[in-house]
Amino acid sequence: MKFSVIIIVKNQENLISEAIKSAEFADEVLVVDTGSIDKTVEVAKKLGAKIAKMPTKNLAFARWRTAAIKEAIGDWIFYLDADERITPALKKEIIFIINPKPGTQNLEPEFSAYAVPRENYYLGQRVRYGGSWPDYVKRFFWKESLKKWSGRLHEEPVFQGKLGHLKNPIKHYTHRDLTSMLSKTIEWSKLEAKELYRAGHPPVVWWRILRIMLTEFWERGIKKQGFRDGIVGTIEVIFQMFSRFITYARLWEMQQNDC
Repeated sequence: MKFSVIIIVKNQENLISEAIKSAEFADEVLVVDTGSIDKTVEVAKKLGAKIAKMPTKNLAFARWRTAAIKEAIGDWIFYLDADERITPALKKEIIFIINPKPGTQNLEPEFSAYAVPRENYYLGQRVRYGGSWPDYVKRFFWKESLKKWSGRLHEEPVFQGKLGHLKNPIKHYTHRDLTSMLSKTIEWSKLEAKELYRAGHPPVVWWRILRIMLTEFWERGIKKQGFRDGIVGTIEVIFQMFSRFITYARLWEMQQNDC
């Protein structure tokens, strides 16, 4: 069985090398570039990755992930982000799954897709509370079963067969510094606001902004106990409140332009 790791990137020269190195056991590391203007592609090529160029108009992760299915040579494919790492334990688990057992080479696998646990690191610290990210992400697929990805912002795979769950995690080094956090919020809040606008969201008024921020504080800080991650957890809770504020402020601006 051949195994491909797919990494979708844009301007990730500082992260891509470690992601590729964690996936070096794969038969192919396919780096899908969506418009990098830094040295991301150059770094990836030096490490032996295959490069695929994709259209760059707007963020279209579902379309990019779907297009990468045809580009990959593997019977099994694994989607990895540039800020994620395959751990040694996960590597062993993947190898066990993709190597057919004697006498079963012609049989389809019991599970055609797997959800993978994810360890999240925020500002360099392991975080366990606050609910900022899903505990499991669907990333590992028998290629024949994976039909496409759908969804504008939070894309989901469309596949045939049963979903299994791996035991060992990928490490996710998100929000590495305040500058990258702000940049990501500026970029993603535009898309989130557009989705709310297209869905015909009710007019934004002062109490709606206040309510959405307080709801975020309750969910992350109190209900999911984000404070238990210490100062980093507190920063995350407050920052997510700010992120929701920016999204709704952008939505308000869009609605005002209609007046």
